[in-house]
Amino acid sequence: MATEISSVWAVDLGSNSLKALRLSNTAGVVEVIDFDVIEHGKILSGKGVEQLEKQELIALTLRQFLQNHSLDKDAVIISLPSQNSFARFVNLPPVEPKKIPEIIRFEAVQQIPFDINDVQWDWQIMEKDAGGENRVGIFAIKNDVINSTIEHFQREDIQIRYIQMSPMALYNYAIYDRADLAQAADDEAIVVLNIGAEYTDLVVCTKSSVWQRCIPMGGNTFTKAVADAFKLPFEKAEKLKRNATTSKYARQILQAMKPVFSNFASEIQRSTGFYGSSNPKTRIVKMIALGGCTRMRGLLKYLQQSIQIPIERPDSFEKLPLSPDVSAVKFHDCVCDLGIVYGLGLQALGAAKIESNLLPRSIARSAMWKSKAKYFYAAAFVLILVSALAFLRVVVDKASYAGKKSIRTEIDSVISEAGRAKQLLDQEQAKEPLAMADINKEFDIFQYRDVIPYLMQAILSALPNEKNNPDQAGLYQAFEAGNVDELTKTERGQRKQIFVTSMSIHFVEDLSAASFDDQAIGVRITARTVSAGSRASAANTRRRGLEELMNKRTGGAQQQAKEEAETTTEESQVQPETAASNAGFIVTIVGYSPYKNIGRLFDPLGVGQDTSQWGFITRLKNLNKISDINSFVLFDANSIRNFTYKIDNEVTFDDTPAGVGIVSQRVIDVKKDTAAEGRQNVGGLSLMQGNKITEDILIDPMTREIINKVIKYNEDGSKKIENGKVVYEVNDHWFEIKAKFLWKNVPKQIAALAQKM
Repeated sequence: MATEISSVWAVDLGSNSLKALRLSNTAGVVEVIDFDVIEHGKILSGKGVEQLEKQELIALTLRQFLQNHSLDKDAVIISLPSQNSFARFVNLPPVEPKKIPEIIRFEAVQQIPFDINDVQWDWQIMEKDAGGENRVGIFAIKNDVINSTIEHFQREDIQIRYIQMSPMALYNYAIYDRADLAQAADDEAIVVLNIGAEYTDLVVCTKSSVWQRCIPMGGNTFTKAVADAFKLPFEKAEKLKRNATTSKYARQILQAMKPVFSNFASEIQRSTGFYGSSNPKTRIVKMIALGGCTRMRGLLKYLQQSIQIPIERPDSFEKLPLSPDVSAVKFHDCVCDLGIVYGLGLQALGAAKIESNLLPRSIARSAMWKSKAKYFYAAAFVLILVSALAFLRVVVDKASYAGKKSIRTEIDSVISEAGRAKQLLDQEQAKEPLAMADINKEFDIFQYRDVIPYLMQAILSALPNEKNNPDQAGLYQAFEAGNVDELTKTERGQRKQIFVTSMSIHFVEDLSAASFDDQAIGVRITARTVSAGSRASAANTRRRGLEELMNKRTGGAQQQAKEEAETTTEESQVQPETAASNAGFIVTIVGYSPYKNIGRLFDPLGVGQDTSQWGFITRLKNLNKISDINSFVLFDANSIRNFTYKIDNEVTFDDTPAGVGIVSQRVIDVKKDTAAEGRQNVGGLSLMQGNKITEDILIDPMTREIINKVIKYNEDGSKKIENGKVVYEVNDHWFEIKAKFLWKNVPKQIAALAQKM
């Protein structure tokens, strides 16, 4: 039942007392904001209480309740006792949803043991099994029972929004609040036992079903046993029963109630036994005892010993917080009396599983219209006010119109002038298509400006990264985060990284005729990116490259527009089978890598289709398998004229491409007798100052590690000599890859444009 109610009063009008609970739903959290338990002047079901007196007692209790609390802004939901209600659960065959109400009405006529016109009934789909069958709950109660209950509230001008049966309210409480029921297996059940004054509701709850029985025994049964044993009036026997624990006749009182204890346990055992025989696959694991009678000394202990089922009497609710204005001590003293109103409140707030409403439709409609009466009055007042203002406005406007003839003449003149201006505007707008055609021709050259960025993205996707080399995913993540400490945990020679320092891209019309020395339409991209993925600098580099390319192409824009104006729509489409089918890009990639086994990182042998073992060059050769961009492919990679690379080049200070590392210095301490040794490092200047040698080196910009080939020194600062030769430490290697990439399905006009440029 979808609802927008933010707060509700749930009321249970029992034979002994009125129990009321006010709940609110704020941001999906249900909490207690008020409650009350008011005992009647007499027990309504006691001996000698006539019908008129019973009505007066109820009226007095309701008036006291209204004096204590305001119900103006809250919805009200009440319960009906189980002995006057009917609930049955049936399985419906799989049918179209629109036919379900008709079939349920037929089932209701068959199942409800009264004339369908003499009852108020409702239904709800409880669950749908794998076979498509719907399990439906049918709930009913006789009209005279509902009317007599509602009459008590109508006398006190209390508007009721919902009516629910007590057992279903108890089920709503258990399925919402009890974690042990929510976590129970499908074949485990929990029994909620609510012991009232006259009757006891026994409700067997599982996560997907409910079964209930009304036992015609309650607190009054024990009171009558005490009254008969001690020859006392009912009211005095009730008082004696409640004070049994402190009475000097405690043993005699318990002895008088012992037969009732036994009969009560037998009824419960008979009910659970019947449920077990009807549901052999379900096992009852626990019993929750509610109601004022649970305070009776020894009752729950006796029941547990008799029926052999663990019994728990809760002293708090698990999922129901209290607002700061509610006394926690008083509330916890009344918890066992509030199970029914808890379930009622959950239903009114839309948080319950069973949402049937037994409120007569005529009363529901009357309440709805009554709640809207104030809106009708307001609408009528507004209508009268608007009518009066409209009449007044007509009078004022008529007088104003008669006195402003000159203004109307001026307006007519302005309208005529506006008409002439509109004609001129239409003439200018008619020229718009021709002007837009000229503008579009000028901008057509930018149609393919994203081609080079796509090619770069496809090439960079072949670098070592978290996807291509998952064995070093942590390394790439540390590099992206700039975490040097984490990065250097991996020995430099074991890092599967490739640093690209420059990339040049040249467009040519015919790759088969072009050589790597050709300088056609081209753009040189200088960037520093790595196998862990490019950063913002790479994006800026691509943008600068695009701007350079577009600036070069703009000079031929007018010529292109002239040629395209002579072609038809079909000729302007992509034509892969033209002379431009070998058009593409000559790409030169330069960079370096710290990985020792650089050949394995670039082009390992014998890896076959094992993509996890592919290198950078292997992935370039299989670009269509690793990249989502399918517009480019290596052109004749088996020919040295079309694809060549050098990868095993030691990084030295002199003979290394620009952009590899940054220049720094290192200082070596030497002893006096070794100071006369050579001062020259490999490519870098080595200077002697005192007992220190200062050498130029190349270092990694991030980790500050040496990347060029350097001389090894002994601890005394002398050069390390083996077999008469100076020993060098080789660090990183630089590489150069030259390749041709075919632009698949290249548009014909692009190749033509390249020829003219």
